[in-house]
Amino acid sequence: MSDRLQGPVLLTGASGFVGAAVMRALLASGYPVRALVRRPGAFQAPIGVEARLGDVTDFESLVSAARGCDSVVHCAADYRLSLLPAETCSMIAVNVGGTANLLEAARRSGVQRLVHCSTVGTLAFRRSGRVCTELDVAPSPAALAGPYKRSKWAAQRLALDQPVSQLEVVVVQPSTPVGSGDLRPTPTGATIRDFLGGRIPAVVDTGLNLVDVEAVGRGHLLALERGRPGRCYILGDRNLTLRQLLTKVAGIAEVRPPRWRVPLGLAYAAALASEARSRLRGRPAAISLTSVRMAAHPMYVDASRAREELGWEPGDLDRALGQSVRELAAALGRRAA
Repeated sequence: MSDRLQGPVLLTGASGFVGAAVMRALLASGYPVRALVRRPGAFQAPIGVEARLGDVTDFESLVSAARGCDSVVHCAADYRLSLLPAETCSMIAVNVGGTANLLEAARRSGVQRLVHCSTVGTLAFRRSGRVCTELDVAPSPAALAGPYKRSKWAAQRLALDQPVSQLEVVVVQPSTPVGSGDLRPTPTGATIRDFLGGRIPAVVDTGLNLVDVEAVGRGHLLALERGRPGRCYILGDRNLTLRQLLTKVAGIAEVRPPRWRVPLGLAYAAALASEARSRLRGRPAAISLTSVRMAAHPMYVDASRAREELGWEPGDLDRALGQSVRELAAALGRRAA
């Protein structure tokens, strides 16, 4: 542990899927953790973790929480792909406004180093399925599909624009984490759950990168200790088509793999109909236009920079996926191998 990072680490998003993995990695390395929580009663603080009441949209609570901390790891975010129109503003307030608040609070409180959890969703993926690196950042949020990606692009830009003389900022870009504890679930966990529940009989031709969530947690720790200020690090492991992913899920759960392919045009039509129904019912769409637009550009990445500069290793993806499938199957009342 670096001598200048001996104080508590302020962690936002500790109750989330990725944030909880970051918290475990920090504790395992001997860091005292101060977790920013909105609902203290719903957060069971492990030994070594101090819970502080606050919210990223409440600037004064951030200043208070950051005081006395040498470093911050920012994982809090609104991560949804299906939104009602009125919910977009609240997502921007959390993902962009919350990041701006935390950066300013960190500067005012004398924090030296901040790790910002972004996403590979800020990269400029192509229909060709080319593999992207950190250099392939989208030129503007307008080039990205949906409020989540656009808000994370803007938040990442804010983080990278900080003068290093005032605050050292390192950005990590996880791909698609899987593992134990994704029971809310994340959009990826929801896809696995819906497939296990028989609601995804067919797939579109798309792809994504999977990574063990525990390795993502360790990646944040390594970025805190070794990352170069102003630099981004992709945390990703294996590039898979959606069909390959769900075939793996089917093997773990001992169910039939997906049998049919859905043309992207038909998926668009289904999403338009689902969005129309959602507006009438006042509920998020079952099939969102954002998810279909994202499917048009396979999200394949290369994490060589994190391996070479941070000494990061991607972990055991097969074990992590098995944990995720078994837990999500159990939540549906099913058994998995």
